[in-house]
Amino acid sequence: MAPKKKKKSDTKKKAELQRLQREEEERTRREQEEAKIQAEIEEAARLEKERLEQEMMAKLAAKDRERREAELAELHSLEQKFVTAEQWKIDYREHAKWEHYLSCDENPDPTVLREINTFMSLWREDQNKDIKLVMEKGEQVLNLIEKLQLLLLDASSNQITEKEIVQYQESILELQNMLHEKYNGATEHLLKTACMYEDSETGNMHAVIKDKNVTFCIWVNLKKEVRFESHVFCDAQHGFDLPKSLAVSSVAVRILHTHYDHVSPLWLQCQSVPKLEVLDSKELTQDSKGDVEEPGEEGNKASEDPSMPVEEPSMPAEEKTCGRRKSVVSFQENISSIADVNETGEEAEKKSEILDVSSLSLVQEPLMQEETSEKEEPKPDENIVDLQQFVPVGGVYHIDALQVPYQVKQIKDWSMVELRSVGLEAYPYPPEEAEDGTHPPIEITLRLSDNVMYFTTPVVARWDPAGQQWRTDDISNITYETEKKNITFKMRAFYTVALLQDAHINMPYQGWQLQPTGTDEALLIVTTVFAVIQIQIKGNHCMLSSVVVEEKQVLSHITGKWISPLNLREVLKKAGVNIFPGECSYTYLSLNKKVSEHLKAESVKDKDWSLYLFNGQKAQKLKITESSEAFSEEIEEDSEFHSTIYHMLKDFSSKEAINKVETASFLFIDVVYQLLLTTRVLMYS
Repeated sequence: MAPKKKKKSDTKKKAELQRLQREEEERTRREQEEAKIQAEIEEAARLEKERLEQEMMAKLAAKDRERREAELAELHSLEQKFVTAEQWKIDYREHAKWEHYLSCDENPDPTVLREINTFMSLWREDQNKDIKLVMEKGEQVLNLIEKLQLLLLDASSNQITEKEIVQYQESILELQNMLHEKYNGATEHLLKTACMYEDSETGNMHAVIKDKNVTFCIWVNLKKEVRFESHVFCDAQHGFDLPKSLAVSSVAVRILHTHYDHVSPLWLQCQSVPKLEVLDSKELTQDSKGDVEEPGEEGNKASEDPSMPVEEPSMPAEEKTCGRRKSVVSFQENISSIADVNETGEEAEKKSEILDVSSLSLVQEPLMQEETSEKEEPKPDENIVDLQQFVPVGGVYHIDALQVPYQVKQIKDWSMVELRSVGLEAYPYPPEEAEDGTHPPIEITLRLSDNVMYFTTPVVARWDPAGQQWRTDDISNITYETEKKNITFKMRAFYTVALLQDAHINMPYQGWQLQPTGTDEALLIVTTVFAVIQIQIKGNHCMLSSVVVEEKQVLSHITGKWISPLNLREVLKKAGVNIFPGECSYTYLSLNKKVSEHLKAESVKDKDWSLYLFNGQKAQKLKITESSEAFSEEIEEDSEFHSTIYHMLKDFSSKEAINKVETASFLFIDVVYQLLLTTRVLMYS
């Protein structure tokens, strides 16, 4: 009977398994049906939501189209304030020019070719080579150069012709060349009488002569002591160590520190700022008809490439030109210096080290330069400094080895000196027999200026006159003492050097605030990683209130002075505090944007910040915040599209804020605009 019981038990188990299988299949079927129904419900809800969103976006777009012409007309009326300000500046310049004429000022007008040519001719003919007189005259020359540079920076295209641009550039280069030529002549004159200023302790001649623009250091080896090792100019704290071959030679060492830069290419010295393009009413109306697109089309285009804006009317200026600036004429300056001859032993061998000022040379126009570069496509040289990324700060150091001419001899009441027409001669170093690279290097120590901020160890670069560029090769063993503000390095030969700093070291900004302090008065605060810069604005001027670094106020020599925004830009860049992005700065930085209305002199709370999106055609307030995990273009509830950021902000601005905008002086608006345009705080924060 046992086999029958086992068979019966197996049958029951099989039936139980079949029942469980049927129940599982039934449960799966029900779940699938429920999931299908749920998916259909969700899809219907999504479609309904999309339909409602499309309807809402269509209504917002239609409303935007209806008021677009009115908004652009209102914007045009506001932009007329810039036109009025521009006309005021033109009239002011004309009045200043007339006042200069009536005053019979001995200083020439650098914009008048006849006057500036007469000034340069008279100074060339002046044979007085006293170094102090050259410095005094040099300050006048620097003022003339500055006036021309500011004109090139400030004047718009309709105020200055291409012919005038070329004229001003040529005048700048000729003045720069002539000024350095005069310093070379004064150096030669001083070397001929070096024995008259022999130091009683060392038996050599050394001197430091300086003013606010130049520090002139000269050492003449009269004793030729084999045990001589180094010398420090006490009044300047610059110093050098010489190899033994130079210590026993008839050689002079000059360190000419010009607190300005007349060596770098002219495009770097005259970097202009973008100009506001004000359209007339007809252009505005035409744009208003052609620029508006349906939300769906915009969404499709944006989805194809989220990083690209939707058919902007014109490409941003920053994307049009990246690299070396393109102007009407491109100049390649061969600014003379003794280092130009000292750059290589080969050059010293060829021309007997005779130092002359190179003449102005015009190079090919930009189009021809582009064609040449396309054909050759040379490999990038890592030693060439990218002047879009690194800029000279603190001026230029012309470090030269010079041949000592025959000294003045006193015979009774007569002073006899050999007259030679070769000019200032460079001493050949490295010598010809040491061209294999075994010659010892020269060690240089420079004391950095207290009027310049170096936030990190500066890059030491030498000027290459042949390639017209700054290079970092042939310079080694760089040591930077932050507390003492000294930098020491070794050079293969005598060069013209500069200390470079990252142009974007203060970017992107940590934050910024623009707050009113009175009628037509405001305070702009820009906070960077290293410094907090406060700029006061009043009427048609601005003033650097303070620069705070590590809780200490610095650069007191440039604070508290009312100047134009353009002057402020140049002063801060010269002091090493660059908060003015260039045309290609966006390629070196990652950027964010945020805006908030701020009417009172108090700090802004985090909850007050809002995010806006503007693609060149429409502006909208975003629903996301800075703490959102992902970016979304979803529009904020109860907000609308507008044709400009200005009208977008009006929706969320108080009447007090709008009233301040509408009643502000056109000169005050223009100054605020210039500061915002040059700092580009909206883009680089």
